[in-house]
Amino acid sequence: MSDNFLLTVEDLKKYFDAGRVGFSKRHEYVYALNGISFTLKEGETLGIVGESGCGKSTAARVILRLIEPTGGRVVFDGIDVFSLTRKEMQLLRKDMQIIFQDPYSSLNPRMTVEEIVGEPLEVYRLAKGSEKRDRVVGILRKVGLKAEHLKCFPVEFSGGQRQRIGVARALILNPRLIIADEPVSSLDVSIQAQVINLLEDLKAEFHLSYIFISHDLSVVKHLSDRVAVMYLGKIVEMADCNELFENPGHPYTEALLSAVPVANPRKKKKRVILRGDVPSPTDLYVGCVFYKRCPHKSEMCEKGTPEMKGISPGHYVGCHCR
Repeated sequence: MSDNFLLTVEDLKKYFDAGRVGFSKRHEYVYALNGISFTLKEGETLGIVGESGCGKSTAARVILRLIEPTGGRVVFDGIDVFSLTRKEMQLLRKDMQIIFQDPYSSLNPRMTVEEIVGEPLEVYRLAKGSEKRDRVVGILRKVGLKAEHLKCFPVEFSGGQRQRIGVARALILNPRLIIADEPVSSLDVSIQAQVINLLEDLKAEFHLSYIFISHDLSVVKHLSDRVAVMYLGKIVEMADCNELFENPGHPYTEALLSAVPVANPRKKKKRVILRGDVPSPTDLYVGCVFYKRCPHKSEMCEKGTPEMKGISPGHYVGCHCR
């Protein structure tokens, strides 16, 4: 793994307009991303975890400019992504691809597998005719599908097979970065293992870098080199994977890890139960976003936003109590 940064995200923000408040002219906003920053090295897998609604999927879409940002900066291989024109952004997307969460809604039901996987080649005018067909067959075999699947429609496949089609579509342009947005969350456990192993094998073969988004910590632990923990639009902790699982520094991370099931029924595990409700994403907090649910909160937590600080080499936590 190289020390060069393939991707740099700085103070990324995304606010959604939730409409006017009552009969006033004041608009309410959903603060989906409220200033997240991280880097990704060439050949690295960064896992992003957090409960539903914390902003994980929004981050993926904003980084790829599938939706426009409210603020911040994203630099991919030295290129300022948000400064590009529409045409320039289209060219860059050959190197930045996404695997969507739902393998049922992310594939066009009226297109065959050959059309779905081969469409990027036509868009970028990289291949057509028999050459396009050969490249599609080649990438299908890489993901565990066969040439006879070319003329089939998505409805003819299982969930795991559909996700393999989505992986093939992301790989056909030979990208450098793939953002996997909860790619196994809707699959059976046995199929999850197959897709995870597939992603690992493809990473080594195609020299890929991954941002792997999930709420399943066991999956993230298996795949990731580093892990970022998100809560209500902010990154509250980031560390090497083993370090984070062995020495969590943020109370929210501790609660997440305590909820991971243990295969051994005889092994006792202390569960951290969080009290209180999740704050509304329409409220812009001055203090710590985790304040209302934190078991270690103090007066300082309510008044000031904690900065990310290092508690050990490569381990950063946004908490006043650390």
